[in-house]
Amino acid sequence: MYELVQAVFNGDEKAALHQLIYTLSSSGKCYFLRNEILQAFADYCHQSQKPAYFYYSSSVGKLIQYTHEIILEEESTWFVIRPTIANQEVWQLTADLSRFEQMTPQALLDVRDRSVNRYQPHILEIDLHPFYEGSPRIDDPRNIGQGLAFLNRYLCSQLLTDPQYWVEMLFQALHGLQYDGIRLLLSDRIPSGIQLAKQIKPALKLLSERSPDEPYENFRFELQELGFEPGWGNTAARVSETLELLDRLIYSPEPGILETFVARVPAVFRVVLVSIHGWVGQQDVLGRDETLGQVIYVLEQARSLENELCEQIKLAGLDQLGIKPHVIILTRLIPNCEGTFCNLHLEKVEDTENAWILRVPFGEFNPEITNNWISKFEIWPYLEQFALDAEKELLAQFKVKPNLIIGNYSDGNLVAFLLSRRMKVTQCNIAHSLEKPKYLFSNLYWQDLEEKYHFSAQFTADLISMNAADFIITSSYQEIVGTPDTVGQYESYKCFTMPQLYHVVDGIDLFSPKFNLVPPGVNEDIFFPYSQKENRDFHLVKQIHDLLFSREDPQIFGHLDYPNKRPIFAVDTITSIKNLTGLAECFGKSQALQEHCNLILLSSKLHPHEAINKEEAEEIQKLYNVIDQYNLYGKIRWLGMRIPSSELGEAYRVVADAQGIYVHFARFESFGRSILEAMISGLPTFTTQFGGSLEIIENQENGFNINPTNLEETANQILDFLEKCEAHGEYWHEVSEWMSQRIHHKYNWHLHSNQLLLLAKMFSFWNFVAPENNEARDRYMETLFHLIYKPRVEKILEKHKAG
Repeated sequence: MYELVQAVFNGDEKAALHQLIYTLSSSGKCYFLRNEILQAFADYCHQSQKPAYFYYSSSVGKLIQYTHEIILEEESTWFVIRPTIANQEVWQLTADLSRFEQMTPQALLDVRDRSVNRYQPHILEIDLHPFYEGSPRIDDPRNIGQGLAFLNRYLCSQLLTDPQYWVEMLFQALHGLQYDGIRLLLSDRIPSGIQLAKQIKPALKLLSERSPDEPYENFRFELQELGFEPGWGNTAARVSETLELLDRLIYSPEPGILETFVARVPAVFRVVLVSIHGWVGQQDVLGRDETLGQVIYVLEQARSLENELCEQIKLAGLDQLGIKPHVIILTRLIPNCEGTFCNLHLEKVEDTENAWILRVPFGEFNPEITNNWISKFEIWPYLEQFALDAEKELLAQFKVKPNLIIGNYSDGNLVAFLLSRRMKVTQCNIAHSLEKPKYLFSNLYWQDLEEKYHFSAQFTADLISMNAADFIITSSYQEIVGTPDTVGQYESYKCFTMPQLYHVVDGIDLFSPKFNLVPPGVNEDIFFPYSQKENRDFHLVKQIHDLLFSREDPQIFGHLDYPNKRPIFAVDTITSIKNLTGLAECFGKSQALQEHCNLILLSSKLHPHEAINKEEAEEIQKLYNVIDQYNLYGKIRWLGMRIPSSELGEAYRVVADAQGIYVHFARFESFGRSILEAMISGLPTFTTQFGGSLEIIENQENGFNINPTNLEETANQILDFLEKCEAHGEYWHEVSEWMSQRIHHKYNWHLHSNQLLLLAKMFSFWNFVAPENNEARDRYMETLFHLIYKPRVEKILEKHKAG
């Protein structure tokens, strides 16, 4: 980047840069983001009649393409440049254009504070860089999110470099495994790593004399004589394979061998999924709007983890010992539960053997608040005591410590940190959605937003939990580091200011192997292709068809004059970010779309008086205004009701029967559960290009990634698809099939759970062999918790106590 900056600064193009700065300054603003900068530069090129290449290929054009922020001050102009993904540079250009030099992150944070008139000369600086400095680190940004593969390669290289030490560490890790006092894998008959390596050969010889299918119980005692306890496998062939993997790992370590061996190690039996803030129930109690997706995710993950653990226990031969997995979803008990089971202390998860919802109440600081549901933005004062109470409850249920704690969302991740820190258990974080990048300038103006959102507590909690986590799983690569054009959700925590509270100089190492891409699945018993006629209920099909196209109901707005038109279907909550109003406006502005299609919207609410806050009420009213403005009567159906998952699955299929399409029009989407559901049902799906949903549909050449801020372009993309469908009779079916198959093969719960458990085992081993790195880091996190987080949440609690 230095060479590019110098080319601009020392060449003829400096005048163009100067003119751009002058144009920006004449707007009266001082802070500009990427889209504004690109538009201003495009306008400059047009007005100055620059040749076409100048915008992209000139030195100044390239510099502008890399620039994500420009901040204007009286004496200088500041450029935040992102030359590559996960890499940010700060440059200062003096007002007289005499000097263009690279600056520190600290200098940038001071500038940002000055831009909102909240600068102070001495402020707490948070810098996590020293805690990652000596740790193994991914080099290539393209490999970010592939931490497991990196760690496998790293550990194998260590085995080759110092085999004696690492074989001994491997032995100690295996030697320590047990379940309720039952020794697993190794007994004291094998006292060291060297002895373990020697004992494998006689064990393999013994097994070679057995039939491959012979049950483990038949030769258990002979193996125990050699020092090998249960857990290697359920048959002679399985035990032999596992021991051969270990033998190869000791003498010729390779990443694939290590991963396959670790996957077979019986080290995880008890798992806690922490999901706190919203109505964790089953059937028709699947969360409030702000938590619906998370609750469905956690319930399906619990079922999938139990299935995977059962299978692993069986293949390890441990089911014969009565060993069973135990999965607990930890959430809060809500006394005023509005007719649901959310006041039930313990509830079995449907379709499981031993997975449970454990509900722990909040401390009664003010029963009028704590006995009711609490918004995710108000929940922070209760989490520390909740974690202490939950620890006792978990130990009472499990009788011993769990093997893995998985946090969900910011609050669940903080509780996972508190629990794992106290119980010395491997911690996994799943953000689902980080609020900071969703709310533009939310950190810069946090004081103005504090009364409503309490971002100072949330962003601090995020910093603590993401750094304390042993590993983090994300649904998409972009969730971590975005794209060349956009900053990732986790990347937004790398360097930011909370004016007059603290500066984050280095908040997270994006190249850490703790980041791992493990997308969720979709429940294929409920969501399956429309073409699987044999699995569909004829009566339900008719019922849902009537619901979508013709039924009259107080919770349904609009009728369709021509119900046989191709339907455009969308399912989401009514918020400005989810942007159903934007989709309606896109439809309203395009006469061609209206001629070809009807628009069917499914949300949870229909009337402003049903809204839980002012913003939601305004968005509902805005949708009515759009319908009225573009006279969409007879062309739109809006269903404002929550329907069971089984009916939702059929709704996608009924729309597919009519060769409809699905449109996800969110301004930003961290991933998008409904996208998976629609695609696997066989619906050609158009999805927002902003966020992780971009990765679900990889084939961008076909134009299924849309820009919800450009209504005309989106309408043209949909129309282009419709024209192809009309010109080529099989085109709709071809797109339907490849989208369905993509979800089936890549986004399924079996893959998710298998990978998640493998990560848990690998990072547990990593913590075993390198624990000193974590202790200093976790002490630092505790300092942030006690000196920043707790004082912030006490202010929230004071207001709650006052009622």
